[in-house]
Formats: sequence, C-alpha cells, structure tokens
Amino acid sequence: MRRRSLLAVPALLLLPNLARAQTAPAVVASFSILGDMLREIAGNRVRARTIAGANADAHTFQPRPSDAEALRGARLVVRNGLGFDGWFERMLRAGNYTGPQVVATTGITPRQMPAHSHGHSHGGGAAERRQNHSVGPRMVADPHAWQDLRHGVAYVRNIAQGLVRADAPNAGAYQAAAATYVTRLEALDGWVRAQIATVPEARRKVVTSHDAFGYFGAAYGIEFLAPQGISTEAEPSAADVARLIRLIREQNITAVFLENMGNPATLQRLAREAGVTVQGRLYADALSEPAGPAPSYEAMFRHNVGLMVAAMRGNPA
Repeated sequence: MRRRSLLAVPALLLLPNLARAQTAPAVVASFSILGDMLREIAGNRVRARTIAGANADAHTFQPRPSDAEALRGARLVVRNGLGFDGWFERMLRAGNYTGPQVVATTGITPRQMPAHSHGHSHGGGAAERRQNHSVGPRMVADPHAWQDLRHGVAYVRNIAQGLVRADAPNAGAYQAAAATYVTRLEALDGWVRAQIATVPEARRKVVTSHDAFGYFGAAYGIEFLAPQGISTEAEPSAADVARLIRLIREQNITAVFLENMGNPATLQRLAREAGVTVQGRLYADALSEPAGPAPSYEAMFRHNVGLMVAAMRGNPA
C-alpha cells in the first residue's frame, strides 16, 4: 500500500504541468523561421505549431487538411506577409479563422525587385507578359526580409506584441524574452559584419540557387547572383544561365552554393560549365532539422556566414 502511494506522487506532481500545457494558448506560425522566433519568445507558455517545417519550401508549400485543423482554437497566427506565404492566408480563409494575426514584416520598408523574377504567380497571360516586356518589368516586394538581422529584430518585436495582446497575463515574460532575444540578434549582426569585413570588397560575390539573399546583400555589402528568380518555382532562361557562367569566369567567383531546398540541377550544371566547385549548402527560406547545421534563426546565420566568408576568400570547400 505504501509503495503504491509513493509511486503515485510523481504523477501528482506532473498534473500542474499537464494542466498548463492544456490551457496554454495555441499559436500557429506559417513557416520554420517564424516558428523558431515564436518559440524563443514564448517558450512553453504557448502551444506552438509550425505549418511549413524544417527544409520545407514555403514558396510552393501545399497545406494538408490536418494543417488547417491546427487553426481550430488558435489564439494567434503569425505569418511573414509580402506575398511569401500566400498559401497560409488562403488556409486562414478556408479554415474560417477570424482571430488576431501577426504579420511579421509590419513596419518594414520592403526592397523592390522586378516582377519577372518573382515566382509567386499573380496570373496574366501572354498579352500581359508581352506588355510587361515592352514597358519594362513591374516591381514587386522582396519578401525575404529576415535575411537582414535588423529586420529580424523587427520581426521579434512584432511577434512579441502579438503575444502580449493574445495572452496578457504573460505579457511581462514575453517582453523580457523578446528583449533578451533582440540583444542576441544585435550582437549577431555585429559578428556578421566583422566576418564579412575580412573579405576584400572585390571578392564579395556569391552565387546561389534563387534570389533569396537580397536583403542580406544590401545589409552586409555582398553581391548575390542567382540563376533562378526570387522563387524556387522560377525557371531561368538559357541566356540567363549563359550570362551567369560568363560572369563567374570573368570575375573568378568562387562562392557558389546550393540551398537546402529546391532542385539543385540548374546550379550544378552551371557550376560544371563554369568550371567551379559548389561550396556547400546555404539555408535561406527554411531551417534545417534539429540535428542539422541550421536548426534556429541564429544558427542559420552563423552557418551561412561561415561558409560564405571562406568561399569568398577562395578557401576550398
């Protein structure tokens, strides 16, 4: 009898934690980078769910019925905006979600880029394409704002504000966690700049699969070149690939990288024809699995910068 009662004690101690888990507000993030930020700020105070998870291509992601079920009872949702996760917006409408939303890019002035490199289809047939070609490309917002750590700080603050509104009793904890996180990101921003400063300016050129590093390049002084456009769906023309091959040869560009998602065939062919070696794999639109090299937003920057700096300086892969 005594032994049975002692065995019951640990189970009783677990009950408060179980109760907290069941009453914690559910919060849904559209893709892995936002999911990581959410966990850094909220910890176990929310039941966090990320729809497009590790290594998932959020450009082309197709949610399943079980993903839409995650919206049922959600207290808050977090999305990127700027056209990046349009599928998530459609999922919200299909799931009749009417609760509060955080658009992480709120307050950020987006970079603009030509629409012909933008892989998120907005419709339009051949006549529209001919018209756009004749008058010049229509400009659209680049959605990859998290690639500038200063914008990452804005993301964190927007998410924290959303959590405070959705779960006021834990407001102080969210604000404190966000402040600590911002301090780390600001320090990481300084580290990135110091690392890139070790590369001669003329060598600061990187070739990647698709054009996801525009904000990174503008923030940290690197020229990024990509055979694909802004989306992994975009198909480069033969002329675009030939032009990039010539550029790699003429400027002796050594920093050529695949990304963790999408079809690598185009970049591998380009590297082969240009006579260069692919120097590794960068993480742009999605984090790695927990055991991988980029399981968090901060780890992603450290991994990418470490590879890019070595390759730009001409160190072998």
